[in-house]
Amino acid sequence: MRVWTMWKLALALAVPLLLGCASDTAVVPGAETTVPGAETTVAPSVNAADWPVIKSAVATDSEIEQAVTEWLARMSLEDKVGQVIQGEIRHVTPEDVRKYRLGSVLNGGGSFPGNDKHATPGDWLALADAYYEASMDTSDGGLAIPILWGSDAVHGHNNVIGATLFPHNIGLGAAGNPELIRRIGEVTAVEVAVTGLDWTFGPTVAVPRDDRWGRTYEGYSEDPEIVRAYAGEVVKGLQGIAGSDDWLDENHLLSTAKHFLGDGGTNAGVDQGDNTASEADLRDLHAAGYTTALAAGVQTVMASFNSWHGRKLHGHGHLLTGVLKERMGFDGFVVGDWNGHGQVAGCSNDSCAASFNAGVDMFMVPEDWKALHANTLAQVKSGEISHQRLDDAVRRILRVKMRAGMFERGKPSSRVLAGRTELIGAPEHRAVARQAVRESLVLLKNAGGLLPLARNQRVLVAGDGADSIGKQSGGWTITWQGTGNENSEFPGATSIWAGIHEVVEGAGGAATLSPDGSFTEQPDVAIVVFGEDPYAEFQGDLDGLEYQAGAKRDLKLLKKLRQAGVPVVSIFLSGRPLWVNPELNASDAFVAAWLPGTEGGGIADVIFRGADGAVNHDFKGKLSYSWPKTVSQTVLNRGDADYDPLFAYGFGLSYTDRGELAELSEEVEASFAASRKVYFAGGPVDPWRLYVGDDAGWKVPAAGGQTSTGAAKLTVRAVDRRVQEDARSATWSGAGAAQIYLQAEEPIDISRESNGDLALAFDLRVDAPPSSAVTLRMDCGYPCSGALDVTDELSTLPKGEWHTVRVRLRCFADAGADMTKINTPFLIATEGEMALAFADVKLVSAAAGAAPCP
Repeated sequence: MRVWTMWKLALALAVPLLLGCASDTAVVPGAETTVPGAETTVAPSVNAADWPVIKSAVATDSEIEQAVTEWLARMSLEDKVGQVIQGEIRHVTPEDVRKYRLGSVLNGGGSFPGNDKHATPGDWLALADAYYEASMDTSDGGLAIPILWGSDAVHGHNNVIGATLFPHNIGLGAAGNPELIRRIGEVTAVEVAVTGLDWTFGPTVAVPRDDRWGRTYEGYSEDPEIVRAYAGEVVKGLQGIAGSDDWLDENHLLSTAKHFLGDGGTNAGVDQGDNTASEADLRDLHAAGYTTALAAGVQTVMASFNSWHGRKLHGHGHLLTGVLKERMGFDGFVVGDWNGHGQVAGCSNDSCAASFNAGVDMFMVPEDWKALHANTLAQVKSGEISHQRLDDAVRRILRVKMRAGMFERGKPSSRVLAGRTELIGAPEHRAVARQAVRESLVLLKNAGGLLPLARNQRVLVAGDGADSIGKQSGGWTITWQGTGNENSEFPGATSIWAGIHEVVEGAGGAATLSPDGSFTEQPDVAIVVFGEDPYAEFQGDLDGLEYQAGAKRDLKLLKKLRQAGVPVVSIFLSGRPLWVNPELNASDAFVAAWLPGTEGGGIADVIFRGADGAVNHDFKGKLSYSWPKTVSQTVLNRGDADYDPLFAYGFGLSYTDRGELAELSEEVEASFAASRKVYFAGGPVDPWRLYVGDDAGWKVPAAGGQTSTGAAKLTVRAVDRRVQEDARSATWSGAGAAQIYLQAEEPIDISRESNGDLALAFDLRVDAPPSSAVTLRMDCGYPCSGALDVTDELSTLPKGEWHTVRVRLRCFADAGADMTKINTPFLIATEGEMALAFADVKLVSAAAGAAPCP
């Protein structure tokens, strides 16, 4: 599901204002922004007859159909509209459920009972009970229809601390084991059921075709064959086998095939963008997973954010109704994605008859659900939505609830697995995850047969991923983006370092953890664990596939160890194949470990020999995505006419293969050179990090939903502008100096950009004007700095409105910044009270006719 992401279409119109030095520092109110994949063209027609007819394993049950008919006859119009609304738990109380007879709630990524990240399984269960009891309360004359609670359990029950977290789908695709996929579904269902939830928004059956997409790791493969083979199996694992006694019993839960359709094929890999594939490719590539998921009896399908040839899928009746429901025979219900209906032409988050009429049966409307409820009710009364269409949607929802036994099960805490917390992260569940880690690893290089390693050596373990369970687990891990997590928040889990340490020390060797690679005694081998920091959805979108473009801090670590005569084993953590030619050259062995989840010990299982000196576990993983040879290969898929990867789809060494790799070209094509122009886009863009500081500590990482400085003089929160958490709000208390800033470990040279008359641009909303002087700075290794006073400009901006601020780079240079070594391109500081929000920090062309700098 695309929870915690939404595009707000209503943006302020562009009217130039001047800030400070006139147009050297210019403010432009937020111009109308085009939503990715917005409806700008006429979509081609769809020939439903060319699509497959799917025979579901779930037979029509005449008793259920009759019961649904009887319920529909008893329901008021208000009852029916309530069933098609799904609100988010931060914005829906049990009393709301009782009053509005809501059909469903969800918890978005990073949302917890009581907004408490450390909510216990018991807390989840208690809230599930409260919602259920409210839905069954008939004291006001309403009908008792049990509510569904949906959640993104996409690699285990990843919202709950202590749960077993499996490798993300990209790693599972490399494992090539459909039976294992089914078992993972079974384990996930059990752990979710312990907390009283009924429904998971998985599996993702996207076929990613451009690895710049921030959701690439959610796809099993670039090729439909693996997606097709897996989709039905994971549905069987989650829901049980249709027609058997275990189907949707209390050890299983409802699943969702998502996102229908074409989310993995958007132009340039832009999340929520436009897919311009032919209808044949849409069917044969992007719908491959739906054929087996529907055949296995998946009960819900989630509509996709993307467009197809300019028409948003949330409003595409030919595909949602004509193809999915009528041609492919899907008789469950279609749920929307996070305010996805609001992106349909003519719609908003709180009103969208067009999406409902197109075939979305349940609106996912996290916050604006009351207004949507009222507007949908009015649209049915006016005839804009027909009673027949409303009844069809409600019939589908009730049918699924009855198939799932919701009317008989009773409240969540009374169910078989409820509250059995020993099943959360149970040893037998972690064993399945550890097997998945072992089988997902892909060996790309093994010069001189360095691997497998003897256990009784002096082993140096380096890199920032070595002892970081959060980093090895990636996005959708406790929080939406997977950021802001500590190892202590993964009880029972094993970091990659911990797994190595156990193996080496247990055999009489010596393992040393040194993230920066420093050592006092020469090691026999170094294992360096590094890679992408966690991200999810659009915040993970990339402009190019070069790993650590510009900074190359991990490459420096690898080279330092090699120059010291230490053999290097690289364990690369990533949510996609990336151009890592320099890192491959600097490694003796290189393992693509993807995002392995909580059971990092699975890596040591494979890279070390057994206690008897024989191979313990061989590498089984094979690439389910092609690996780029050059930076320019952003679209690289098996079957392409010009297919020329570094490592082809299906590649993966074993210990019986020669692991040599010739020296690779490290040339970066000029057009794909490291971008030094984007610093914050939905979140900090790698290698930049966001920090806050005051006199209690000037460098506090601002990760997760909310962070405060040491002395609480400044608090920063992730907030929504166009999509979920794509902006940051900062509030200064007025108790003394505090600052918020973007910084990288390695400085960049933007002197060329400064001489070329580029400007620092960022979107800004002033919520409370400053009470004292405000400084906007670029730093070049403080105290090297260029500071500008922007107090007057921020004081005069209209409150609560977004504006684009542009400040010529030469203003900072004139103020003292050395533009050849900028490590902090954006910093705002004040001693007084102030509240503002910012987004989209980048370099752009300066406005014409600029006045002198202040």
